[in-house]
Amino acid sequence: MWLLADLFNDLPEVGDVDKPKLVFFFDEAHLLFKDASKAFLEAIAQTVRLIRSKGVGVFFVTQSPTDVPDDVLAQLGSRVQHQLRAHTPNDAKALKATVNTYPTSEYDDLGEVITSLGIGEAVVTVMNERGAPTPVAWTMLRAPESRMSPADQPVMDAAVSTSPLNARYAAALDRDSAHEMLARKLEAGAAQEAADREAERPREQKISYPKKSSPVPQEQGSVVHDILTSPVAKDLARTAVREILRGAFGTARRR
Repeated sequence: MWLLADLFNDLPEVGDVDKPKLVFFFDEAHLLFKDASKAFLEAIAQTVRLIRSKGVGVFFVTQSPTDVPDDVLAQLGSRVQHQLRAHTPNDAKALKATVNTYPTSEYDDLGEVITSLGIGEAVVTVMNERGAPTPVAWTMLRAPESRMSPADQPVMDAAVSTSPLNARYAAALDRDSAHEMLARKLEAGAAQEAADREAERPREQKISYPKKSSPVPQEQGSVVHDILTSPVAKDLARTAVREILRGAFGTARRR
């Protein structure tokens, strides 16, 4: 019922069409109305009354019309009634109530007709082109033209190839999903943001540092070290120091 109400809000008005574009079948309808609140019943009655203008048909499937509330039953123009039994007083009461819900018929005793229906038979009344219910008719329903087993592959291929939908739906299309579209947008946005940050980053200024002087070659350093640490150099250094001290204190050696 929520889905039906949602469709009523979303579907456009189509007026009085020859046959509905979408049909809902509520099987075991007595479970839908069992212990239903008054507000829920009012919502169902209003939806069933108005949704016909949206091209949607609603069928309530149950064993007895008395299972459907009167406000809802009054909105149903087409009726298909299979056999009802009247073995108990309650059954007889339900049968009488069912007969009273039908329009005037040409049958003298509609209740007797309903109790004598056979397999595949039903009393039917529908809405005519003027919107009025047709007289009740005792009819034999057409048997289903279907099979209760998987179709053979050749039969399936023939049905698919001759279908009017084959031209549109035969070729498989791998369309982009919403997830793929959003992922591409996020990747493009992240790449653009990284490019913008790179463009705004200041350029690094190059600083030139003086070149370090080349160290004294190891071989040259070792020669100087050998000269300074030789005994001759040490004697010269001691002699020079004594002479300097004697000159400072006036005790220089006379010649």
